[in-house]
Amino acid sequence: MTDTSKQQSKSKHNQMSFLEHLEVLRWIFMRIVVVLFVLACVVYIFRDFVFQEIIMASKEMDFWTYKQFCNMSHSLNKIWPSFIDSDVMCFEPINPEFVPGKVAGKFVTAMLVAFIGAIIVAFPYILWEFWRFLKPALYPKEKRSARGLVFFCSLLFSAGILFGYFIINPLSVHFLIDFNMGYQVLDYYPINSFMAIVASTTLAAGVMFELPVLIYFLSKAGIITPEVMKKYRKHAFVATLILAAIITPPDVISQIIVSIPIVILYELSIFISKWVNKRRSI
Repeated sequence: MTDTSKQQSKSKHNQMSFLEHLEVLRWIFMRIVVVLFVLACVVYIFRDFVFQEIIMASKEMDFWTYKQFCNMSHSLNKIWPSFIDSDVMCFEPINPEFVPGKVAGKFVTAMLVAFIGAIIVAFPYILWEFWRFLKPALYPKEKRSARGLVFFCSLLFSAGILFGYFIINPLSVHFLIDFNMGYQVLDYYPINSFMAIVASTTLAAGVMFELPVLIYFLSKAGIITPEVMKKYRKHAFVATLILAAIITPPDVISQIIVSIPIVILYELSIFISKWVNKRRSI
């Protein structure tokens, strides 16, 4: 693209003053707030279903993850009976009891669940709004490079949410509730503490799965290179195994199941960084 066409593209976006940009941004935030409020109201209205079938589901032994791990254990035992015990990946029942913590604890927890649920559902829309705001400021080449950004970010975020909810969340819940501190205590927990575990593990996985997108833009900016990522690959793998060992039961198979997606994301990020740097050098 010539310098003249670049200047024309940029001047088109600069036709708006700074205050006009702020006004556009204000309306974006207002639309996002309205969407979040509407979705939060929907989640709040159906809070009985949300709490029983989603939030509290991972404490029940008929949860999908527990059943699949146990079935996998039985299947592996048939293949290697002398190496893997048939019940090595079967979880012991947990029976936690929950208390509101404070007088307003139940109401506050319901509101937080509604807000977090709204953010998860509205994530693609929020991303699209900010992308629509930033897009006019980009050159045509930059727009082509970022094509499909909203779709891929939303796809990765959704995959991360599912991985966090069905893998990291139940393993963390079971480990923490079943943890033996060496002294007999009653299993009564504040309900907002349990909700925090579910929300943090789920949302953290959703954010973690955005790593390839983050690496893409850092590589475009020249901040990170594939050589640096390869140099610290072993450190990243060790950190991944330590994290997996903390949140999973004490068996190697569970740790591997949690570690594999994280390792794949890291390797994919190296490939993306290499691809971006190769295109920059052309």
